[in-house]
Amino acid sequence: MSRKMAGETLQDHQIVPSRRVVAKPTYDWKNGALARLVKEKLRSVELRPTRQRISLASLLFVAGERHVTVDQLFAEAQSLKMPLSRATVYNTLHQFVAAGLVREIALYGSKVWYDTKTGSHCHYYDEDMTSLYDMPEDLTQQLRFTPPKGKKVVGVDIIVRLADDDSDAV
Repeated sequence: MSRKMAGETLQDHQIVPSRRVVAKPTYDWKNGALARLVKEKLRSVELRPTRQRISLASLLFVAGERHVTVDQLFAEAQSLKMPLSRATVYNTLHQFVAAGLVREIALYGSKVWYDTKTGSHCHYYDEDMTSLYDMPEDLTQQLRFTPPKGKKVVGVDIIVRLADDDSDAV
């Protein structure tokens, strides 16, 4: 800490603003620990670990279970400066669906969502917020189905649509 000398004023000292270091989000599709884990995951479902697949899988699976649209995932990729087109995001998600890494959920002619939780479970769809999220309880275990002869149940999708309750409004 410097001392003020006799006769000096604060104006005699040049104030240098401290340089603020901001961490920039980056991605490493080649050598990072996450990239290695994603490569193993892709290889386990017989998908070649390309740069695009590794990049998108890293975004999808690093945050745990989630629901995304093509537009949301594309925006995330753009914010991290990933060199991906919207068509690449769309095609890669379809490859992930075919490989069983994500589930595709189509909502009544509106958006298509991709869910990283692939087993049977229930969803809420908030029409006002246009968001899809898991129900806390899984109702699929309580349902009993008798499929037609020669068929078997391979999955159950329950989507409960929600809207704001305006009945309390005055």
